[in-house]
Parts: sequence; structure tokens; C-alpha cells
Amino acid sequence: MHGAGVCRVNDIEPSRVGRFEVTAQDPDSRARCGLLYTVHGAVETPLFLPVGTYGAVRSIAAWELEGMGFQMLLANTYHLALRPGVEVIEEHGGLHRFMGWERAILTDSGGYQVFSLAGFRRLSDEGVEFRSHIDGSLHRLTPESAMALQRRLGSDIAMVLDECLHYPASYDYACKAVERTLAWAARCLEEPRAPGQLVFGIVQGGEYEDLRERCAAELVRLGFDGYAVGGVSVGEPEPVLLEWAQRTARMLPESRPRYLMGVGMFNQMVEAVSAGIDMFDCVMPTRFARNGTAFTREGRYPVKSALYRYDDTPLEEGCGCPVCRRYSRGYVRHLLNVNESLGMRLLTMHNLYCYKEFVQRMREAIASGRFSAFRRETAAKYSRVRRDHLERVRQKR
Repeated sequence: MHGAGVCRVNDIEPSRVGRFEVTAQDPDSRARCGLLYTVHGAVETPLFLPVGTYGAVRSIAAWELEGMGFQMLLANTYHLALRPGVEVIEEHGGLHRFMGWERAILTDSGGYQVFSLAGFRRLSDEGVEFRSHIDGSLHRLTPESAMALQRRLGSDIAMVLDECLHYPASYDYACKAVERTLAWAARCLEEPRAPGQLVFGIVQGGEYEDLRERCAAELVRLGFDGYAVGGVSVGEPEPVLLEWAQRTARMLPESRPRYLMGVGMFNQMVEAVSAGIDMFDCVMPTRFARNGTAFTREGRYPVKSALYRYDDTPLEEGCGCPVCRRYSRGYVRHLLNVNESLGMRLLTMHNLYCYKEFVQRMREAIASGRFSAFRRETAAKYSRVRRDHLERVRQKR
């Protein structure tokens, strides 16, 4: 018997699922607003996806994320396949019902997690063998099994299996990885999908433009529902990251959403959106919360610092989140420093709210023709809070 949770599918006509509509275009850049139709509703772009590694965004309930206005989450196929196991999730009626999440879900293929297990994997043209980081058990991931796992999870968007490159990588190795990524992508397209499930291809090629052009062109020829810029946030400097994102975005069709994987700094998202990127995911708002860092419209700062011991102001002046309406920096700092789990939860809630507000303001700026000004303002003020913090430290000394 399935669990008691209810997962309502939004009233989207089947013929509209997979459609991407551009609703606004910035006249001075490639920034745009859009609607991507999924089985669980239309999602607005530019879009930020919180990361729910084990089927949950750390310390935040699904209804709280819905209340904040998030429209899609990312779930981790690799981790869910290991624990609790796809068969358990199937028995609970699929990932949406299991999580109690009624909106869209994007699942990765597990390729990036396998990439991170460099010392515990063996790659071949057939797929990859790897040992679990939990108990050392041997597992095998192929394009076919990666798609089968995502089909059984019932996600709205499934990512193809690809070979993610380390930075830096030699041209020869990058070329081989592109060949393998393209062969795997073609095999993924042949696999059955969950009802209405979309499939995104992933552009690889490292720092070599000709390889990225080749990879993008072949993926477009194969025909996917959307395209991701892969092989970023793997240790490269920020200017290199942004250059790859900008160049790769130009290689991808206007008629499909473009997804920059693993990127979540505010200034990076704005620059990527200006190049035509539509979707982002990143662990930063939750991971930084666990480390005691607060995000604001102006930048980020360390709440755990002794500077805020007597600070009775909210985490961010003018923020409308429930945390800032009720609690002070001094109180949140206290909770964090005594390892009270509420502190991490409150800071996570604030950070996610800050991300949701930032992306919403970016959409509004594009729609109203103010994106160029928004872009300049973001670049100008991004590090201001950090500079102010350093100045307070200097004065205290």
C-alpha cells in the first residue's frame, strides 16, 4: 500500500508538457524569462533549484519550500539508489509522494557523484563501475540503468549519463570524454520514460571550444527537451567558468531551456542569465547555512562571528522571511555556536528565501526592461557586506 501523502498533478494539458515559451526578452543581452511546462506544473525561468540530496532539502520541509515559492527541486539519483533504494520509493508511490512534494523534480543521472569517486570507479564505453561510499559494495551504472532509475523515481526531468571532466584536463582526454558522453546520450534517448518525463542532454568538452561546439551540435541533432552546460564548478577559476557558460549557451537552441549545473553565486547567475542561461542548482544556500554564513541582497557574511553577539537586528534588514521577522542575528549566532539544530534550520530558511527573492527580482527586472541596471547593481554591491565585515573586524582590533 502506498503512503498516506497525496501528490496532486497540476492540470497541464498533455500536449503542453515539454513546451518552453519565452515570455520576455532583455533588449541589451540574451537574458530572458520563460515558462517550462512539466507534468507537475509550469515553472518560471530564470529558475533556481534547491538541492535535495536524499529526497529532502536539508532541515526544510516540502510545505515550507512550497510556501516560499519554489517550483522545482533537484534530487540525487545516486544517493537515493543507494539509500533507501529505488524499490522502496516505488513502493511509496514514486519520489513526489515519498517526499510529499507536489511540484516538479529534476533528477541527475548520478554521473557527477561517480565523477567525485575518482579513486573508486572504473570507466568504460559501456558505463562505469564504482564502489559505494557507504559500504564499499560494487555497483554498475550505464546509460540504460541511469534512465531506468530516473524513470522509476518518476521525476519530471531526467538528466542523461555523461562523463564529467576534472579541471584541468588534456585535450585528448576531453575528446574521449565527449565521444563517450555523446554515445551515452544517444543510448539514453532510446530508453523508456516515466509519463511526461523530459530528458536533458549535457554539453561537455572541458575548456576546449571546438569540443564543446561539437558536443552541443550533436546533442541538438539528437533532439532533447533541454540542454545543460556541464563540466563547470569543478575547480576552475570564476572567469573561466563564466566564459564556458557564455560560449556554450550560444551553441544551444533558443527554443529549449538551458541549465547551468552546480552554479549558485548571485553574480555568477546574473552573468549567466545575461548569456541566455535559464536554470541553476547549487548546494550553497544550505551548505553555507550549516557553516554559519548568511546570504543577503548585498552579499554574505559569517553570522557566527563574535561581532554579532549583541546584534539585535535581523539577519537582513528589510527581509520578509519568517526568520527575519522574529529573530535577531545575536540569537541565531547563539544557536549556531551551541550547536542547536534550530540555528542551522533558521539560517537555511533565510538563505533559501533570499535565493528565491533574488531570482524573482531578476525575472521582474527582465520583464520590465531593467535587467541591465539589475546586472550592474549586483556586480557593484555583491561584496559590500563582506567588506563591511572586514572593516568592523579591523576597527575592533
